[in-house]
Amino acid sequence: MIFITARFLVRPEDADRWPEISRAFTEATRAEPGCLWFDWSRSLEDPHEYVLVEAFRDDEAGAAHVGSDHFRAAQQDLPPHLAETPRIVNASVPGTEWSALGEMAVDRS
Repeated sequence: MIFITARFLVRPEDADRWPEISRAFTEATRAEPGCLWFDWSRSLEDPHEYVLVEAFRDDEAGAAHVGSDHFRAAQQDLPPHLAETPRIVNASVPGTEWSALGEMAVDRS
């Protein structure tokens, strides 16, 4: 899978509205057949920073995402709300699911 984590520093006046600002892009991406997940979190240290964790089935699904109409629209719609260019980590990793974090296993017995 293609695993991507990106950090978005949002302009202070738009930070509380970011989930709504990015909603159309988020919903369209989640509907892509090759999207495994596309989840936003807000930083606990900086209320203006959002972290996006996303994954796509394979290179083909990643390319389809970047080539989509909603990606092109986001390239126009989202930057005016950002304080800086987002930072990204992009890697190909084996599998298509989250693995259990064995070091913090929870005993439910």
